[in-house]
Amino acid sequence: MTDQIAKRLVYVLAGIGLLDSLYLAYYKLGNNPVLCTGIGGCDVVNSSPYAVVWGIPIAVLGAGAYLVLILLLALEERSDFVMDYGRMLTLGITLAGTLYSAYLTYIEVAVLKAICPFCVVSAIAMVLLLGVAIWRYRQDTGG
Repeated sequence: MTDQIAKRLVYVLAGIGLLDSLYLAYYKLGNNPVLCTGIGGCDVVNSSPYAVVWGIPIAVLGAGAYLVLILLLALEERSDFVMDYGRMLTLGITLAGTLYSAYLTYIEVAVLKAICPFCVVSAIAMVLLLGVAIWRYRQDTGG
């Protein structure tokens, strides 16, 4: 894989995650009906106490994380700080996002007994972003 392909993957995966999170945030903040296909569970998951941290919907935090990942990549060539630390920051954000997604997936399955397909899409996007972030960080550090 070339770095150009890796960058495109980040844009695509983070874009999918951003759109997915924005949709869930729209649903959560406005009490709008959500289209939930497959095994369902969106209402159970999105209305649970686990869907909010410090009064902020998880979907809003997720959208923020995906947006930061897109901005870090976009600024990589334009900012010395991002050029020096962007890949490390991306690795940290995607690692934290993956760990938190794993925790939330556990909550869905073990506690709520409901699966939100949109949450699964976000979790998969974050795991794949972590893989790309690891690859890019290793390329940057010569690993």
